[in-house]
Amino acid sequence: MLNAGDTAWVLAGAALVMLMTPGLAFFYGGMVRAKSVLNMLMMNFIALAVVGVLWVLFGFSMSFGNDAFGGLVGNFDLAGLSDTFGKLVGFAAAATDSAPAVPWPGPDALPLLAFCMFQLMFAIITPALISGAIADRAKFWGWTLFVVIWVSVVYFPVAHWVFSFNGFLGENSVGGWIANNLKALDFAGGTAVHINAGAAGLALAIVLGKRKGWPKDTGRPHNVPFVLLGASLLWFGWYGFNAGSSLAANDLAAVAFTNTTVATAAAVLGWLLVEQLKFGKPTTLGAASGAVAGLVAITPACGFVSPLGSIAIGVIAGVLCALAVSLKYRFGFDDSLDVVGVHLVGGIVGTLLIGFFATTSVNSLGADGLFYGGGFAQLGKQAAAAGAVFGYSFILTAIIGFVIKKAGGFRVSTEDEVSGIDEAQHAESAYDFTGMGGGLGQPTTIPVKSAIAPAKLEETKA
Repeated sequence: MLNAGDTAWVLAGAALVMLMTPGLAFFYGGMVRAKSVLNMLMMNFIALAVVGVLWVLFGFSMSFGNDAFGGLVGNFDLAGLSDTFGKLVGFAAAATDSAPAVPWPGPDALPLLAFCMFQLMFAIITPALISGAIADRAKFWGWTLFVVIWVSVVYFPVAHWVFSFNGFLGENSVGGWIANNLKALDFAGGTAVHINAGAAGLALAIVLGKRKGWPKDTGRPHNVPFVLLGASLLWFGWYGFNAGSSLAANDLAAVAFTNTTVATAAAVLGWLLVEQLKFGKPTTLGAASGAVAGLVAITPACGFVSPLGSIAIGVIAGVLCALAVSLKYRFGFDDSLDVVGVHLVGGIVGTLLIGFFATTSVNSLGADGLFYGGGFAQLGKQAAAAGAVFGYSFILTAIIGFVIKKAGGFRVSTEDEVSGIDEAQHAESAYDFTGMGGGLGQPTTIPVKSAIAPAKLEETKA
């Protein structure tokens, strides 16, 4: 029967995850130059529109429909969200010595459409994450075409691998190979979202090439308060991302919520410690980036580790991600906003550390990692899952990006890059630097300097 409390929590979680994409837009938008901030915001915002439509047409079916071939992709039975109204989903409880088996779908059943909308928000933010790797140099419609193709051939199949469990959408439903055959643990998307997006960001940064003047001119963040605002919105929305992935208002949701909080806090401290030791000062940009690194790393682990394990994961991720952002200079790829350093490295760190810190005392459906007597078995499964997602995403993204670039639809001209992508691609600018502006749309007649020194103005009038 339908569980009203769980349904309300999943819908609230979906709304929180939706907020993460505008939050990401502010996070990325603050880090780019003033002349390309609108393009960055639009690259994120268009993901809401494109993926939202594709998800209904065929994306949900490819991701969660009954397996079509070897655990690799779902079939098209749910295309157009056909036969979804009034349907419940969930697991049935197995029989025990003291209780009979619960008929499917069990007492914690959710409306299929509630689950569908929750997972849609994951599908939206994943390609949006990639956009930071190619900031300042991508054509808007080329990027939009990339999102259409990428989610169709990369994200939807990978979501099936990782998130589609046998028996969830029906007693005889069959899901993806990572979730059901390999049995790697990923509570909320360390592989399907972060490693997937990070690998794609790396491939796309290589294919599109470096920005003009990079690395000598790296481009200064034009609005650091935007960055911190975006990171804060991401942190807020991430509770839906992680705690919502329990799909129930229960103890496990509380554990995931707690672990998300403490790991993120620890990662901020780890990142700032690296900055202090390397540069002598902690930065606001570093605090925001450290928070995101911690959120990324705890995502796959939040439902399988203890709070103390989460602190360890957060510190490790904060330190390693802070060090990893310099890899682009060593290897010569222009990852504009450190998608590789934060999302790829953070996703790999969190996925692998499950093999060390996971404990069945937190989640009986999980596993015991190396530090809890489980040996190296789970670590091997985690590494296999991370490697498979990385390889698939990197190769397919490189092909997609190369084809669109060769067709002339991806990279802006050097002239447009220098003069400003916002004007070239959107015929508008984020800020009006010609004057202060007046009320009701009328320009002011008071000189700018008079706003700073009104007394001087009065003396002039006199």
